[in-house]
Amino acid sequence: MTELLTHTTRPAPPPAAAAAPAKAPSAAPRGTRRRLGPGRAVPFGRLIGPVLVIALWWAASATGYLDPRILSGPGTVLSTASDLVASGRLQDNVLISLQRAGLGLFFGVSAGVLLAVAAGLSRTGEYLLDGPLQIKRAIPSLAMLPLLILWLGIGEQMKVTVIALGVAVNMYINTYASLTGIDSRYVELAEGLDLSRAQFIRKVVVPGSLPGFFVGLRLGVTASWLGLIVVEQINATSGIGYMMFQAQQYAQSDVIIVGLVAYGIFGFASDAAVRAVERKVLSWRRTLAG
Repeated sequence: MTELLTHTTRPAPPPAAAAAPAKAPSAAPRGTRRRLGPGRAVPFGRLIGPVLVIALWWAASATGYLDPRILSGPGTVLSTASDLVASGRLQDNVLISLQRAGLGLFFGVSAGVLLAVAAGLSRTGEYLLDGPLQIKRAIPSLAMLPLLILWLGIGEQMKVTVIALGVAVNMYINTYASLTGIDSRYVELAEGLDLSRAQFIRKVVVPGSLPGFFVGLRLGVTASWLGLIVVEQINATSGIGYMMFQAQQYAQSDVIIVGLVAYGIFGFASDAAVRAVERKVLSWRRTLAG
């Protein structure tokens, strides 16, 4: 959108006879200026919170404040994870879970973006699509499980569909809001410059909608993991959720914790990856996030 502004003319200076504006108060010296922002970013600073949680967990387990029958200690969990890796059980279940989450994320992102573009750039699309999708937004995807099982059975198709529905709604809501939130003055400027539809989309629509797209993508990634946890406990024969459900039958809290840690690592890593891409693509923005 910044390219469009280069075509505009500079405003004429005010007449010499016009009254001079009131003198603004002088800024504080640089050394004493009050800092209102969040401060300088620390590399890998987001790891501090998880490390503190693990340290508290380890301390509570070592001092006996944590009953191992209720929650296994980090040492036991590490030993169990090592055994699961050695047997190949953990890798096999992780690969199945990643496949389900990846397929659901792909189909959900694609559908959500296409629907948002259709509704955001056309009044006809808005009237036809936005109402039903806002209704779907109020209905949790997990509440549709009985109907989806009736339609699709209990196989992989149902599991991927549940994940995709949760992702698509998040993508649609945020991308659509970003599209319809583009300043109408940019649209008028594009019309004044006689831009083609393709040029309008490339220079106005895409830059204006990218912030909302990345917010929706981050929420969509989270939704894919949340949906995965549920669908893998519905007549599944593989996956991290299935491994945890089986461990519940035998009161193996250490195996359950291994599964939770795996979900947490994948969720944290995927969100960090989206953040990194967002910073790269939107490097022209200056925000509090740094």
